[in-house]
Amino acid sequence: MSMSLRIRELELPRDYEQLAVLMSGYWSEPASAERLEEDDRKLYEVGATWKDENGLLAGYDRTRRVAVDSSNNILGYVWAWRAPWTEPGYICITLVVAPEARGQGIGDRLLRHACDWAEQLGASALISEVWDDHPSALEFAKRRSFQIERHAYQSVLQLRDTTIELMEIEPEAILAGSGLRLLTLAEEPGEESERKLYELSCATLRDVPSFLGDVPDFVEWRKWNLQVDGFTPELVLIAADGDRFVGMTNVLHISATNGLYHEFTGVDRAYRGKQVAFALKLETIRAGKRRGADYIRTDNDSMNAPILSINRKLGYVPLRGNYRIVTSMEKVKEALGSQPSSMR
Repeated sequence: MSMSLRIRELELPRDYEQLAVLMSGYWSEPASAERLEEDDRKLYEVGATWKDENGLLAGYDRTRRVAVDSSNNILGYVWAWRAPWTEPGYICITLVVAPEARGQGIGDRLLRHACDWAEQLGASALISEVWDDHPSALEFAKRRSFQIERHAYQSVLQLRDTTIELMEIEPEAILAGSGLRLLTLAEEPGEESERKLYELSCATLRDVPSFLGDVPDFVEWRKWNLQVDGFTPELVLIAADGDRFVGMTNVLHISATNGLYHEFTGVDRAYRGKQVAFALKLETIRAGKRRGADYIRTDNDSMNAPILSINRKLGYVPLRGNYRIVTSMEKVKEALGSQPSSMR
């Protein structure tokens, strides 16, 4: 590994452009310097962590480092963090190394920084994700004690491929059969509607198999759901029983690729089995076609059978997925400590 490589803190806003290029090769949708800067503005400047009643790490904080060469080109990036709703005891990690710089020990150095930081906070475990079509990344993680906990994958619906028969089904009629109405947040805007969406989201998030943490407060939920790039009130679809919101779907418009990202669908437990989710997802397709979007993409947990069944009926095609991987602090420290000195 070149001795000119160094690990340093982010230098913002200068690093946003290079970081966006690196992350565009990792995320499934393109990143931009503007989006990264906007996300940073929403985050806390100083973290606050503590141990809960069970002695597990709670609260929120983050650290970020980049690996750069002698010309200050970013070759790798690590972001370790806790959100207020992260599972107690855990630190989440995103670790990315540029393809041309892999195999030089950069990943180990970045991971070591994240582990040292997590240890100082008193974390008990680390969580990360790797794409299931990137076997070398999974092998890297396994050699450092990470184990697969669960599998999730993406699905896509090319809107040009939707059938005429499907488009003839009326979502409004499906909901009306159960005494429900279809609306959007654009039709009933304001804090009262937003709080009803928040309460429904919190109640249904706990039923998602991969959701293991706690729900965010209203301010944080609003920040990361209603104030994000691509948010459009017309694409927040709602099923209502009178004034009560009983089903919701939030869809983001990805202007760079003329696509939609189907972020979340939740239905009140008392209204399940009435085709509410199917109607909302069908209306998402109709809304996408009205907007001239090319596709709708979503993420699916392999254990979420009801949503998977609906997606198959609607014509979604499975794409690549990702593995949620976990390890204990003790195991990852032992694994990193056993690496040859040339990898440090």
